[in-house]
Parts: sequence; structure tokens; C-alpha cells
Amino acid sequence: MNFTKPITCALFWTLLLLVPLGASESQSANGEKISGPHFTDMIVTTSDTDLLFFGELKNSLTTEMIDGLHSGIPVQFSFFVELEKVESNWPDDTLTSLEFSHSLTYDSLKQLYTVETEEISKKNHTVKTLDEALTLINEVNGLKIVTLEELEPDQTYRLRVKADLYKKTLPLSLRSVIPFVSWWDLKTDWHSIEFIY
Repeated sequence: MNFTKPITCALFWTLLLLVPLGASESQSANGEKISGPHFTDMIVTTSDTDLLFFGELKNSLTTEMIDGLHSGIPVQFSFFVELEKVESNWPDDTLTSLEFSHSLTYDSLKQLYTVETEEISKKNHTVKTLDEALTLINEVNGLKIVTLEELEPDQTYRLRVKADLYKKTLPLSLRSVIPFVSWWDLKTDWHSIEFIY
């Protein structure tokens, strides 16, 4: 009796089922798979005085970046936010452009992660787990875009956001020792939300 064919078939299906578990992909609203860093859960809302933005990055850190972090190499994200007034039959008017960063470091002696966020005021958050650190570095919570006085009622606006996920520059001597650092230059596409105020 020849068992080669059933074993090969079982191995094929086992591998086929395992592949999606290792992939870091999400799905867009139209069902397309999104791989690489991208924004999700983007919300534009208001406080009593300001227009606010909330959003979250997904797939922001690669395994190599996490290995580098644990070896003492900081991770820094730069966020770019633009608010445009949408004009029909006329070029859109940019009302504001904002830039801020989040950085993540790891203290191997204390086994603690420190996340520094800049958008509201410079804050340092120290946490014990990588999951907590990733939540902090990936989330933008309550970013003030403009005051409500600067917006016109019944006007259409577009908020655009993107992030550059990059390394700090290393000396040439370290670049040959840590070759994976060259893989750290990741960028999201621009993500946008249109809304009527």
C-alpha cells in the first residue's frame, strides 16, 4: 500500500492553513487585503472648541524592527496631518499642516519600554510589555487640528494623514554590524476622511 500520496496531500493542506496565520494583512472596506503599515479606525470629531482626530496604525513594526529595539535601537514614527477645505471647481485650500512624532525605546536592564508622544504635549509613558508600548506608539488620541471658529458651517473638508516609520541614523561602523536596519524605512500611503462640518 502506498501512503506517500495521502501524506503529501495532508502536508500540503496543513501548510496551506498555516500561511494566513503568519501573514500580517488586514482588509479594506471593499474586501481587498492590505499589507504593510496603514491607518484604521480614523475618526474626526469635535470638542467644545476644537476639531479632533483619532486614529491607529496597524502593521507598523516588523520583526526586524522589534529585534533592533531590543538591541538598543530606538524606533521613531513621524506623523503628518493636513486639513483641506474642499472646493468645487477650484483647487482645495490647505487650512493646516501638522507634524509630530512618537518614539519607542527599550531599557534592557529594567526591562521597560518608554514611549514618547508629542502631539498634545511631550509625554513619556513607561510600560512593562511590548503590547502596551505598541498601543501607545500606534495610536493618535485627540489631536487638535484647528479651532472650530476656523471652520465654515455646511462646508466639506478633507483630513489627510500619513506616517513615516523610520530608524535613527547609525554610524557607518554599525551599519555593517546591523544590516537589517536598512529595512526600517517604511511609509504609509495618505489616508483621508471627508466630512461636512
